[in-house]
Amino acid sequence: MTHVSERNSAGSNGAEGADRQPWSAGAGRSVRKRTVTYADAGVSIHAGERAVELLKSKVKKTTRPEVMGDLGGFAGLFKLNTQKYKSPILASSTDGVGTKLVIAQQLDIHDTIGIDLVAMVVDDLVACGAEPLFLLDYIACGEVVPDKVAEIGAGIADGCRYAGCALLGGETAEHPGVLRPDEYDVSATGVGVVEESEILGAHRVEIGDAVIAMRSSGLHSNGYSLVRHVLLGAGRMRLDTVVEDFGKQRTLGEELLTPTKIYAKDCLGLIEETEVRAFCHVTGGGIPGNLVRILPEHVDAVVDRSSWRPQSIFDLIQAKGRIEDTEMEATFNMGVGMFAIVSADDADRAMAYLTGRGVEAWQVGEVIEGSGQVQMMGQYTRG
Repeated sequence: MTHVSERNSAGSNGAEGADRQPWSAGAGRSVRKRTVTYADAGVSIHAGERAVELLKSKVKKTTRPEVMGDLGGFAGLFKLNTQKYKSPILASSTDGVGTKLVIAQQLDIHDTIGIDLVAMVVDDLVACGAEPLFLLDYIACGEVVPDKVAEIGAGIADGCRYAGCALLGGETAEHPGVLRPDEYDVSATGVGVVEESEILGAHRVEIGDAVIAMRSSGLHSNGYSLVRHVLLGAGRMRLDTVVEDFGKQRTLGEELLTPTKIYAKDCLGLIEETEVRAFCHVTGGGIPGNLVRILPEHVDAVVDRSSWRPQSIFDLIQAKGRIEDTEMEATFNMGVGMFAIVSADDADRAMAYLTGRGVEAWQVGEVIEGSGQVQMMGQYTRG
């Protein structure tokens, strides 16, 4: 680390040292002996080191046999098993959590936001059939509070364990003057691998395929700017408000901080059990905006809304904000976090497999002849 200091000639070697005194704007005047440190600018190196120490045990639990070295190096090392693949293709994804972070900061609860971060990255990777291998995180904060950074990092480590990938390294940066002391932002980049001949996507989708939905855990990590505007702004709701429809004395804040579901292992297992054509991770853009990305131009996907009931949080947001149905569907996942398109013959097997893993899944529609569109049919089940 660099620091700026003002020095006198103390410690120099004789006249030769005196001749080589550094130039100073204060030459000729008495020089202050106090040095200026990085801490004076608001950055604590020791706090960062302490945060890393608190995290090490959690990070070790995410290791894989391919990981080389230990946490704290300049680069994370991962030895890809090239013997396992004929033609390995690396997949990469990067993402953040968005303004869901604001809710975590307001509630001073930081141990779940890392799970959201991992989910946003690894479930994009698995959408093409790639196995997530490792993840690198970045945490920027106004002030490094070791315990808080450790909570955030612990959530990231938990997410990596759920996804089966290694937390290979990362960076914690202190940005005083840019972020307030209690503010932080997070992002991550993940890398996965898939056999070239087994890449999933629109090129595999066929007329007659079944569209299988996997239930979300709630809002996941999208639409929180609208959520905060509608519920906390115009709606004047408090995060500690108990909402009866959520059940079990659950508060609004608890509902909004529900971690994003990580589907990576479920999807990889489904690939082994059935003929999967494509996966669709439902994030920003909602169901129609994401499902269209895995459709070839000659087919449509029919989605029957009446086949499921969205969670109560969606009803609350729509009612409080008087939001149109189309705007809701363009912003939120409406209760579905991931879609799998499988061969019609494998539909029942796919649902049974997912149910056995504890994932609520159902057939929501089918692939028909069309022009690359998503046809949203029927009305959501309410009440």
